[in-house]
Order: sequence, then C-alpha cells, then structure tokens
Amino acid sequence: MASLVAHGSPQTVIHPGEKRELLEAALRRLGRPLRRVLLLPPDLTRLSSNAGEICQILVSLFGADTQVDIMPALGTHAPMTEDEIRRMFGPDLPLSQFRVHDWRHDLRHVGDIPGEKLREWSEGRVDYAVRIELNQILFAGYDLILSIGQIVPHEVAGMANFTKNVLVGAGGADTINKSHFLGAVYGMERIMGRVDTPVRRLFTYGVEHFLGSLPILYVLTVMAKNPGSGKVEMRGLYVGDDMATFAAGARLSQQVNLELLATPLRKVVVYLDPVEFKSTWLGNKAIYRTRMAIADGGELIVLAPGLREFGEDAEIDRLITRYGYRGTPATLAAVRANEELRQNLSAAAHLIHGSTEGRFTVTYCPGPKMSVKALRTAGFAAASLETMLRRYDPARLRDGLNTLSDGEEVFFVSNPALGLWALKQQFADAV
Repeated sequence: MASLVAHGSPQTVIHPGEKRELLEAALRRLGRPLRRVLLLPPDLTRLSSNAGEICQILVSLFGADTQVDIMPALGTHAPMTEDEIRRMFGPDLPLSQFRVHDWRHDLRHVGDIPGEKLREWSEGRVDYAVRIELNQILFAGYDLILSIGQIVPHEVAGMANFTKNVLVGAGGADTINKSHFLGAVYGMERIMGRVDTPVRRLFTYGVEHFLGSLPILYVLTVMAKNPGSGKVEMRGLYVGDDMATFAAGARLSQQVNLELLATPLRKVVVYLDPVEFKSTWLGNKAIYRTRMAIADGGELIVLAPGLREFGEDAEIDRLITRYGYRGTPATLAAVRANEELRQNLSAAAHLIHGSTEGRFTVTYCPGPKMSVKALRTAGFAAASLETMLRRYDPARLRDGLNTLSDGEEVFFVSNPALGLWALKQQFADAV
C-alpha cells in the first residue's frame, strides 16, 4: 500500500477543511468496504497532536453503516476520564465508542524478538529477548485499524509515533518496559530527534514480523507553534503503512520541531499546562526535551501547577517515590539489587531519563496537590510555585530568550511536548 497521503512543509498550514479532504482521499484510495474500524489515537497527554479532531473527521467520513471503535493508546497512562475524552475528542462522539487499554491484562502474545537482536541494536548494552503482546481488540476482525498520532522528537524512540503507537500504546508490559530501558541505557542524547534508533528498530521488527496480518494504517501529524499567534498548527499530514511515510513526516518534524542553538543555556524556565501535565512521568519532558541545550552548572525551573503524582500507574508511582531520580549509576545499581525494578524496567528507564546526571539542577515548582518535600525526597530541588510565578510569569514570557527587568536572561518554553531544544553541533550529522 505504501503512502496514501504525504502533504506538508515548514510553511504549510493545514486547516480543518483540507484535513478532511486529505483523509477522505486516503480512505478512497484504500478501495475496499469498511464495516468495522478501530481508531488508535493518543490520550490527553498528546493533546497537541490534533488526533482528537482527526478522530471526529474520520468518524463523520465513515458514516452510520460503519462500526467505529476508539481505543486511546494509553501505554502505561491512566485511563481517560469523561472530561478528558470530551476535552480532546469533542462533545459528539458517544462514550460507548471508547475502549480502555489495560497494559497488564487483556493481551495476546504474538511473538518474541530474540536477545541477539537487542544485543546488536544496543551495542552490547542489553541482551534480553522482548515479548511482543498487544491488546486483544486488535485481533477482533476489524477491516481497518487506524493508528493516529504526532511525529515529534521523543526521548525513547527518537521520533514519536508510527509503530511505537501500536507496540507501546496498545502493548504489554514486557514491550513497554524493555523498549524504554533499551533507550535509556543506549543514551537519550544519541536518540532524541533521530529517525533510526535502536528502539525504532525494535518497534519496526515487531510490526514487520508479528503483525503483518493486521490491516494497520498510520495517520501521522506534524504540529508546530506559530511564532506570531502562539497557536499550534498542522504543518504536515502523512498517511501510509511503511517506513517511507514515517520518514517523510519525521524529516519535516526535524525542520519544525527542533530548535538548534549556538550556545548552551544557563537558565531555562518551562511551563507545564495543568490540563496536560499531572505527573513527573509526563512533566519530565521539561527535562528530556531541554537537557541537550542546558549548560553544565545551569538551572531548569519547572512551573507545574497541575502536578499531583510521580507515575500515572500506582505501582510505577510507588517505585519512583522509593528509588528517586538519582542518575544512571545509582539506577542501574538499584536494578541489579531489586527484583521489583527488574520487573518494571520502564520505571527504571524513567528514573534515568529524569536525572541530569549532575550536569544541571532541576527545580520543580508544584501546585497544591504535590508537596515540595516529596519532590525533594525524589531527588529534585523544589520551590514555591507562587513565588516563581511572580518572577517568571508565563503570560508575560515569550518562547525563547527573555531579558527580565533586572537584566536576568532566561529561556522560556511554554510547552515541552512540542519539540526538542539542543545545540547545533549535536545534530550536525542528523539534520
């Protein structure tokens, strides 16, 4: 089938009417009847993906004769509440259409990736086999499965979405744990913003070897913030089932979602929207996406009014609280010494991702649902949100460099989920 739609450029803005035309053209090119369709969009933590609007358009295009089920690709995230569903997908889609992915249960085992492959991809850092399991619903006889999501630089896969949305978003514990740990031990700085990574190879292998019988089609968006209006706009829409479709979108994402700087940043302030960011599991994007741009000895201030927990899963939350963000050597030692971490390698990977390895400090400024004491116990510095908001008011700061009234320079990021900030020399061979 290959690519059905490949439309976009750094200057393109795709408006709702054009989205509908492009999606309708893709479905028409399929050329087969569609009586039962499954949509796999992300959840509210990927609100900027535009997947909510895309789902609304798709449902309207299928019409009343097609059964359409929607299962948000949660991975380890908490199930969406009714309010979250309405915020992302609008008021019209019936709640009866929505299914919940349980990443610990309701799975089908489809195959195993051998340890020799992991050893090869990781350059000898890991050699475990990976058990590939997917939610049973994918095997319920659908005529079409549409995996929907945003291509954007990512701390685990390099570039988010495509096969990751299926194998992690609708996958089981072993795939989630071991793919995340693979990325962490290989090194985020070697992965983020790149198309070909060890984790991407794992996902591609899993889909090509074990899911060839499933009618999966990928609907991939590239989103970027308009520097003038501040609105998030669609720069590209790619529909297909092959690596070439994903790679085309990823190249555009590298152009619009990578901000490459000439010199390291001494102080960075990141704002976490309280609707989207309620946990450090998600909020640590403030660390992941800026770490390559922050100078040794620098400071990252994270304004987190909606913060209420560390992990969105109760067990992962407990593990993060117990072991904390202590850096790679401490985390790897904890993995060797503790079976509970070995059984939850995605939590261990997250602890590595959320540490600065002592290069710079992270000061979290939480709202009323998370205590300063808990954050300090987990390994972060912490400060009063009210105090920091008076000095670093998101409503008055613009994305990028700001000079305050007393001459202090800060680099502001209004939404870390939209991109990656790094130094030019770090991507001389990748972009």
